[in-house]
Amino acid sequence: MIAALFFYLFAATCVASALMVIASRNPVHSVLFLILAFVNAAGLFLLLGAEFLAMILVVVYVGAVAVLFLFVVMMLDVDFAELREGFLQYLPVGGLIGIVLLVEILLVVGAWAIGGAAPRVVSAPIPASVTNTEAIGLVLYTKYIYFFQAAGLVLLVAMIGAIVLTLRHKEGVKRQNISDQVARTPATAIEIRKVRPGQGLEA
Repeated sequence: MIAALFFYLFAATCVASALMVIASRNPVHSVLFLILAFVNAAGLFLLLGAEFLAMILVVVYVGAVAVLFLFVVMMLDVDFAELREGFLQYLPVGGLIGIVLLVEILLVVGAWAIGGAAPRVVSAPIPASVTNTEAIGLVLYTKYIYFFQAAGLVLLVAMIGAIVLTLRHKEGVKRQNISDQVARTPATAIEIRKVRPGQGLEA
């Protein structure tokens, strides 16, 4: 009874906060609601007995990714009104990609079926000598190693894309030029000026 109560509490809060992530106009509030959704999802993982996934969700996503989003939004002071300009010209391409993704999801869901051995595998208890974290590592780095590496590549591409989208060069800001610094010589780096006593240097 208590487990069911906590399940409905975590699930309802998670769904409500997820809806507020996309409904909130303030990006800072969206990130805060995202953190709330992650915490409640971690609570659901705890109820399922997957404490490793719950801690990963809190430590990695809440402690690193979501907080990083929050600092990026607050520190960069991104002009979202400027980013929304020209949204309509990309709408046909975005709509086409969305339709393709929707068709792929429907095909996957329609063709998905539970194997006959899946219930027995799920109900099989973990040996007492193997911890939950060790059991996940044994499966993740042996049977699903290629999928794990592919997920890492996808995250790497997403990280590079985020850096490219947020990188803006402002005019009037002095920046380092490595080639010019390496090519400097004492003749170009030092200027020797003779100053007579009682006189100062003019700018």
